[in-house]
Amino acid sequence: MAEYAMRQVKDDQFFLAPDPESNSIAIIVKHVAGNMRSRWRDFLTTDGEKPDRHRNREFELEATDTRAALMQRWEEGWGHALGTIRALRPDDLQKTVTTRGEPHTVLEAINRQVTHYAYHMGQIVYLAKHLAGPSWKTLSIPRGRSRDYDVSKAGEVYRPKEER
Repeated sequence: MAEYAMRQVKDDQFFLAPDPESNSIAIIVKHVAGNMRSRWRDFLTTDGEKPDRHRNREFELEATDTRAALMQRWEEGWGHALGTIRALRPDDLQKTVTTRGEPHTVLEAINRQVTHYAYHMGQIVYLAKHLAGPSWKTLSIPRGRSRDYDVSKAGEVYRPKEER
């Protein structure tokens, strides 16, 4: 959803922060990418907060932070995360990993990260919808159109009993 949302904003909107204390979509992308790079490299064998991560810089735009460069980092970050998760085996889930020295089972660490990413994806979608304005194309069921999408798991039209 975040990627579909980001496609709906222009470059200047991608870098626009609503106010001095808020983050632009670009900054959120940079932060999520930096987080993923740190958390998912050597996931089972090293602390999730890597020594080469500079978290504070993730919240500062630099001259090299073009939209294309940030989106490349985003893709690399997702590559680290998804590649690591795909490689895990059932017996890995109860192993212990650390983040900033704090121990977590692998399953706990995954849940922690998924929650963190969901939080930021929601921010991206919300900002993009606001910035796109009337040109926004919904990412889910459009308002007032729920009945058009009501189907059962079997693919048949679903209607509550009282409407049949």
